[in-house]
Amino acid sequence: MERWVVYAWLSMFFAGFTSVIAKMGLSGISGDLGLAVRTCFVFVFVLMFAAAVVPPDEFRGLTTSNLVWLGVSGATTACSWVFYYKAIKIGEVSTVALIDKGSVVVALLLATIVLQEALTTTKLVGAGLIVAGLLVLARG
Repeated sequence: MERWVVYAWLSMFFAGFTSVIAKMGLSGISGDLGLAVRTCFVFVFVLMFAAAVVPPDEFRGLTTSNLVWLGVSGATTACSWVFYYKAIKIGEVSTVALIDKGSVVVALLLATIVLQEALTTTKLVGAGLIVAGLLVLARG
């Protein structure tokens, strides 16, 4: 199995835990405060991780383009997290997490349009199944 596949599976595993643990942490506080506290922990953890694994000379390779695109990505991540935390605070984590995974369809479409990635039959069928699942959830 290729390394990126292992990383993707690990990401899925930890993301699944994240939602349930976050809901537990929101007991008695707003989703907005919970998100702010969680983000502080993420910030510190990611800085420590980068300090441990990123070679110092790699930082010199950062370009303005890197900073702009990663900044925009950070802004969209923040928007996603704000609405996700609002949703899990008042909704069921199991349903919110499933709806959130509709982002796979958005990513697939954007990757095809913006990054010129191949749109294969397999990807289309998978996206169709995700949309079908979202429709089932919307009616339930």
